Amino acid sequence: MSDHIRIVDLFCGMGGFHLGLSQACHGHQKGMECVFASDIDKHACKTYEANFDIQPKGDITKIKAEDVPPHDILCGGFPCQSFSSIGKREGFEHATKGTLFF
Repeated sequence: MSDHIRIVDLFCGMGGFHLGLSQACHGHQKGMECVFASDIDKHACKTYEANFDIQPKGDITKIKAEDVPPHDILCGGFPCQSFSSIGKREGFEHATKGTLFF
């Protein structure tokens, strides 16, 4: 059993979920440890690594489930472009981004 609450941060971007969870766990007796992060945007990954000293893995669709470490919390801010009012509102019909939720 880990000394920390272990999180996995999918579609991590620059680290919004990571920051929020670390603040939420601050003061908790176990604290938080991000054991895995993933994103496809190279600039966001560089920022994430600079902020949290964790290098995100690439495209989650190319990573086997068994390669994701054991964790307590799985968070994922899946791409919202296909659901956004700024986009075409294709939702789940978008061939790639709309289906990553599943």
